[in-house]
Amino acid sequence: MTGAPAPARRDAGTTKAAILKAARHLLARHAHADITLKAVADRAGVSPPLVLKYFGSKDALFARVMSFDTDADDLLDAPLSGLGHHMVRHVLASQRDRGADPLLRIAFAPLHGERGDVLRTNFRAQVVDRLAARLSGPDAALRAELAVAALIGVGVMYGIARGPHLREAGPDAVAERYGPLVQAQLTP
Repeated sequence: MTGAPAPARRDAGTTKAAILKAARHLLARHAHADITLKAVADRAGVSPPLVLKYFGSKDALFARVMSFDTDADDLLDAPLSGLGHHMVRHVLASQRDRGADPLLRIAFAPLHGERGDVLRTNFRAQVVDRLAARLSGPDAALRAELAVAALIGVGVMYGIARGPHLREAGPDAVAERYGPLVQAQLTP
C-alpha cells in the first residue's frame, strides 16, 4: 500500500531560529502592537500554534527578540586588541549571512512605544554596558557608546541604505578599513 510520504520532522532549533528571524524582521518594520502571531508564523513558514508551542505567547516571543544577550555574546567574542575589527566584521557578516543585524533593531525602538523602552534598556545593559566594562582608561562608557554608534552607522549603510560599494567590498575588506575607527574608541 503506497500513500503520501510522511511529512518531514522539523528540527526544533531550526524552527525556533526561523520564528525569531521572522519576528525580528517584522519588529524592524512594524509597531509591536501591529504584529500578529499569524504574521510571524507565515513569515517563518510555520503554524501559529507552533509559535505558541516554542515561545508560549506573543509577549514571550518579543521579550526574546528584544533581548540582545546572545547577539552581544557573539559581537564581543574577541580579545580587546582586535575587537573593533571583529565587531565590524560580525555586524556586516550577520546581515549578509543571516539577514539580521545584531544591533540595528535598536534604531526602530521609537516604533514600539513602551516596548521601545524595554529594547533601549536591554540594548544599553546587554551591549553598551558590557562593552564599557571591558574597557580601561578614561571615559570608558563614552568610548563604548561611540564604538557602538560607529557600528550602528556602518550597519545602517550596509543593511538599510544598501550602499553598493560597501556591500561589494564585503565584511572582511570593510572591517580592515573601518575596524581601526571602532578600535580607536576601545583602546585609550
